[in-house]
Amino acid sequence: MSESPPSDLGHAALRTAVVWDAVRDVVAELADAKPLEIVDVGGGTGGLAVRVAELGHRVVVIDPSPNALASLHRRAADTGVEQLVRGVQGDAADLGGVVADSSADLVLCHGVLDVVDEPARALERIHIALRPGGVLSVVVPGRAAGVLARALAGQFERARALLDAQVDDWRPDEHGPRRFTPTEVELLLTEGGFDVERVDATRVFSDLIPSALVDGEPGARRALLDLERAVATRPEFESLAGHLHALARRT
Repeated sequence: MSESPPSDLGHAALRTAVVWDAVRDVVAELADAKPLEIVDVGGGTGGLAVRVAELGHRVVVIDPSPNALASLHRRAADTGVEQLVRGVQGDAADLGGVVADSSADLVLCHGVLDVVDEPARALERIHIALRPGGVLSVVVPGRAAGVLARALAGQFERARALLDAQVDDWRPDEHGPRRFTPTEVELLLTEGGFDVERVDATRVFSDLIPSALVDGEPGARRALLDLERAVATRPEFESLAGHLHALARRT
C-alpha cells in the first residue's frame, strides 16, 4: 500500500517516502487492532516516530542529542500525540535500561549502524529488546552509491578507498560513515539472529538529482517518487541505492 504524497512534498520528505511506505505496512501487519510497542533508536527529532504515533502506537525514541529530543517533544505536542511518544537520551547500548527484554514489537534503527563503533553490539541489544517474531527496520547508506558520488565529484582516490574498505575494519576519518553492500547488510543481520525478509533500494535517484531539477517543474516530485517506488524492490537497483532499507524478524 502506498499513499499519494502531499502537493508540497519537499525534497527531504521525498527521500524518506519509500521507507515510510514499508514501515507503515509493517506496522499495519503487526498491529492486528492493538497498539504496538515501538522503539526508534537514533530517532532524533521524531520525523518517523511521530508519524507512527499518529497511527495510535506507543513509541520510545532513544537519541544522544538533547536538542533533538526537545524538538521531538515539540513535534509530538504540535501533532497531539505527546502521550504516545517518550524521548530518552542515550543510544543502542542503553536499550536494556529503557526497554524491557522481549517487549518491543518493532525497532526502527535508521542511520545508526553506519555511525556506531560496533554495529554487531548494537544489533545484539536490539535483538534482546525485540519480542520473538518482532521486526527490525534498518536503514544504512549504500556502498556503491558512495563510490559513484565520489568519482563523479572527481575524488577518485577517495572513491577507490571506499570501494576497498572493509565493514569490520572501517576508518571513519578516511571513509566517512560506514557504508554497506546489500550482501553485507544481510550478513550482519543474519549473524545477529535475524531472518532478513527484504532489502529495498531507496534514494536511488533522489540523492543524485539536484533539487533545482524538480523544484521548478510541475509534477516532477511526484514523478520522481513514483520512479523511486518502482525500483525499490527490484534487485538490480540494490547496488545503486543511496540507502538500503532492510526488514528483518527476530528468530
